Amino acid sequence: MARYTGPVCRLCRQEGMKLFLKGSRCEMAKCAIDRGRQAPGMHVGRRRKQSAYAEQLREKQRLRRIYGVLEKQFRIMFQRALKRRGITGDNLLKLLEARLDNVVFRLGFASSRAQARQMVNHGFFTIRQRTVTIPSYQVKAGEVIQVKPMERYRKAVAKHFEETEKRAMPAWLSLNKGEFNGEVLRMPERADITLPVNEQLVVELYSK
Repeated sequence: MARYTGPVCRLCRQEGMKLFLKGSRCEMAKCAIDRGRQAPGMHVGRRRKQSAYAEQLREKQRLRRIYGVLEKQFRIMFQRALKRRGITGDNLLKLLEARLDNVVFRLGFASSRAQARQMVNHGFFTIRQRTVTIPSYQVKAGEVIQVKPMERYRKAVAKHFEETEKRAMPAWLSLNKGEFNGEVLRMPERADITLPVNEQLVVELYSK
């Protein structure tokens, strides 16, 4: 499966904000954003007024990077959102939020979405007693994400619980640390998704 393998701190510098791509490490003092490092590139000192297209593109890139989705997959998800009833931008965010790797991250099983994706790929979790190794799997209301009862899996997840215990749990998810599982109580709504993005700009970009 294709994925970004470059330096992720560079992506945060490009966006000018923390995207928390390294999980708890982003809270450390050596974070590039906290240290005030400039965006990558030769001409970062030049300040130019951004065009409408540049703003739309920047918003799309930020959303892709937060969820760790490459362009082709992101475009496919947008087409799916477009075909659904309701507001396209809201539908897109709901589809991204319902990805299994994101749910694993939200539950605190992993400290970052990239780490959650790797854990899913390695078969850490079962849904309805079946191992799921597809990070883009769309969870459904009522499904339970269960960590396999193997010591090395549960030991790794327990370590992440300590790192993510201060993270707020979304209202649409429920975590049972003792049983090493989490339940999808309902599908996420737009009000549940608090990200520094304007999804309407993404819709405008793809609607041209």
